[in-house]
Amino acid sequence: MKRLILALLLLLTCMAQAQNKNYITRVFDYLPAPGQFVNVEPAFNVGEPRDSVLVRVLQRLGPSVEMLIDYDDNDNPFVVDTIVKPVTSELISLGSFGGYVTFAFDHPVVNIKGEYDFQIFGNASGSDNLAVSGGSSEPGIVMVGIDKDGNGVPSNGDLWYELAGSDYDKPKTQKNFSITYYKPDEGKERVPDPKNRYLNDIEYIHWTCNSTDSLTEGYVFRNTFHNQSYWPQWITDDTLTFTGTKLACNAEDVGQNGQYYFVQYFLDWGYVDNRKDYDWEGDYEQAVHNKMNMGFNLDWAVDANGNPVNLTKVDFIKVYSGLLQYCGWLGETSTEVKGAIDLHPDAPIPEEPVVVGDVTGDGLVDVSDVNAVINMMLGKTEQTPAADITGDGQVDVSDVNAIINIMLGKY
Repeated sequence: MKRLILALLLLLTCMAQAQNKNYITRVFDYLPAPGQFVNVEPAFNVGEPRDSVLVRVLQRLGPSVEMLIDYDDNDNPFVVDTIVKPVTSELISLGSFGGYVTFAFDHPVVNIKGEYDFQIFGNASGSDNLAVSGGSSEPGIVMVGIDKDGNGVPSNGDLWYELAGSDYDKPKTQKNFSITYYKPDEGKERVPDPKNRYLNDIEYIHWTCNSTDSLTEGYVFRNTFHNQSYWPQWITDDTLTFTGTKLACNAEDVGQNGQYYFVQYFLDWGYVDNRKDYDWEGDYEQAVHNKMNMGFNLDWAVDANGNPVNLTKVDFIKVYSGLLQYCGWLGETSTEVKGAIDLHPDAPIPEEPVVVGDVTGDGLVDVSDVNAVINMMLGKTEQTPAADITGDGQVDVSDVNAIINIMLGKY
C-alpha cells in the first residue's frame, strides 16, 4: 500500500510539473496555392475531407516519437525509453504565392525581449561558404495572431501582425499584393514549352494579380515531373485569392550553353525556408557566423500600416509563400515547412498591460479605436468595457472625444 501511495504521489508530482510542449500541437488551416507538390506533400486521397487533410498535416508538422527497445533474457522486447523529438523529417508544400498554413502550440508564445522566440523549419539549402549568397531559397512570410475573441481558434475577431523581415521595407517589396488563381480544366489540351522539354503545359493554371512591377496575369506551369492536379483537391471553389506582402524575385538563371541552372539568392533574415536552419543544438556562434536562420522574434511585429507593435505574447502562427516566380524545370517557388519549436515554452505569461483608449486591443490608440466606439454607439458591434473611456457607464460621444484627446496627448 505504501508503494502504491508513493507511486501515486510521484505521478501527481510529475503531472503538476508537466511542461508545455515545444512542438506544434494544432493545425487550424492549410490552404496551398497551386503548385507542383500540392496533393503530394502531403499526398491527397480522393474524396478526402478538409479535416482529414489537416490531421495529416499535423502528423507531418508535429513531433516524431522514437522508442528505445531492449530484450530480456528470453529475447522478449520491452520499451526502455520513449523519446519525443519536436520536429519530423517530413514537410508540407505551400505552393505558389499566398499558399499558407496556420498552427499553434499548446500554449501562447511569450515575447522575451531581445531573444528569438520560436523557430520554424524549412528545407532551404546552400553553401556554408559566406562568399556564396544563394542556393535553394523559397522564403515564406510569418504572421502572428492574438486570440482577441478568446474562442481558441483563428477567427475574424482576432488580431494579426506580420513579422517584418529584412526585405519588408525594400523598394521592390509590394504590400497588399493580391492574386487570384483560376481552377483549371484538367482535361484541356496541354500547351508544352517549345524551348523547355520539362514544361508540358505553360497555360495550365491561369492567375491575375494587382502587381505594380511586373505582369498582371500569367500561369502556373505544369512540368513532366509531377502530373497530378496542382489544384488542392479538397477545395471545390473555382477560384483561390490570396493577399499579403510579396517579396521581390530572388532567382537568377546562371546556366550556360542553353542549360537552365537557377540560383535562388538568400534574403538576410526573417523568413521561413530562406536559409539553412539552426536547430538550437549545434554550435551557436558558428551558426551565426554562417548566417543561418536562427529563429523569429516577436519584436519584429508590425501592424497593417507597418507600425511596430509591442506584443507580450501570441496565440497563433501563420506562414505563407512570399514569392511569385517560376524557375524553369525547378517549377514555381514554393515555401516548404517542416515544423516549429517554441524556444522558451515554459516562460511565464505576462499580464496584458492596460492601455486607456485602446478599444481594439492592438496596443495602440489611434483612429481605429475612434471608429470602434462609433460602431458601438450605432449598434453595429457589441459594446465593451474598454470603450467606456470616461468611466461613466456609457459609451457615447464623450468617449470619442477622450480617445482623440489621448491621441493628441491632452488626456
